Amino acid sequence: MIIVAIDGPAGAGKSTIAKALAKKLSLRYLDTGAMYRAVTFLALERGVSLNDEQAVAKLAVDCVMDINDESVVIDQIDVTLQIRGPRVTNAVSLVATNSLVRNELRNRQREWATKFGGGVVEGRDIGSVVFPEATIKVYLTASPLVRAKRRVAQSGGDVVEIASEIAERDLRDSSRADSPLTKTFDAITVDTSDRTVDDVVLQIISLLNGVSKN
Repeated sequence: MIIVAIDGPAGAGKSTIAKALAKKLSLRYLDTGAMYRAVTFLALERGVSLNDEQAVAKLAVDCVMDINDESVVIDQIDVTLQIRGPRVTNAVSLVATNSLVRNELRNRQREWATKFGGGVVEGRDIGSVVFPEATIKVYLTASPLVRAKRRVAQSGGDVVEIASEIAERDLRDSSRADSPLTKTFDAITVDTSDRTVDDVVLQIISLLNGVSKN
């Protein structure tokens, strides 16, 4: 079973790179961040306080979630577009710090990998916690300015303001008690600043081929 674990901070290009890589390798792709966003959306829609860890965790356990390359559906609601909006984006970090939610979604992520016989999985604790024995671990990063510009191009807004929000998100993700954003000792850092998607994908494939030969 081949597991390509792609970690890294917001705006580093994880989703774009992971999708292109999965297609190139004919593997399935999983965006674990979308899972947290979907649970966040559901909690907001149902008026569940994000500070109520037990209530939010119950939503995560009870919900029916279907994620593929094109869509995210939770409890029969297509939330593909909604989970990328500012409402969810500004709230998802609180859900991501909920250990009960993380435990449930980690189990689902491992079940997904077993079901599909591996894949390209991206998030913020994939190589460190979810799949510590991944075939290869890649830590994607980019300069703060590049990351902010990418977010603005994707969702609009002010570069300076977005850069500040990204810095705050990085701090929350890297300082949370459960599964913080971190680069494992065996992860390979790939800087995506000022590089094309194809260039980065080819580098990761080359790295994967090197690991497979060992």
